[in-house]
Amino acid sequence: MQDESDPRDQIKHWNTCLERIASTGDKHMYMDFYDHFAPRLKSWLLGVAKDDVLAEELTQETMMTVWRKAKQYDSKKAAASTWIFRIARNLHVDHLRRQRVRDKAVLVYDECETVNYDAHADSFRIRDEIKKLPVQQAQVIYKSYFEGKSHQEISDEMSLPLGSVKSSLRLAFQKLSKAVRSEA
Repeated sequence: MQDESDPRDQIKHWNTCLERIASTGDKHMYMDFYDHFAPRLKSWLLGVAKDDVLAEELTQETMMTVWRKAKQYDSKKAAASTWIFRIARNLHVDHLRRQRVRDKAVLVYDECETVNYDAHADSFRIRDEIKKLPVQQAQVIYKSYFEGKSHQEISDEMSLPLGSVKSSLRLAFQKLSKAVRSEA
């Protein structure tokens, strides 16, 4: 185990650990790495997210991402801790974005409900409006709202730039909202 007295030695130790995990896939070393970083991540995420269940889920997702993407780590660019906390931050931001998209979809649906139509008819109307969207916009709406995927996941899956995914979602919601209001 590393010398606890000098923080620079700790940084070097964990950087080296992550590099070895990347090069050898050593599961025992990863478990030491996990045991060190997971509680710190969860504590930080709990402070940011204010939700114990979400903090635990994001911690697990972060540590799985570390395992899967360890080969992308470059100690010349950042310390292992910086890299890991950046992953956690990005996952939290993705969660917030997904939540915002869901909230917008609920708002669009709520606008339909205030028109006093049968809820069953509303869902068909929204589905019909989604079918009228350009293919890319309909796909990103479906992947984001119905599959709960992050903007980055959609970008990767559809081979689109992240900005295009965001623009497509924004435009799709504008069109859906306008269509719902015009029928009111």
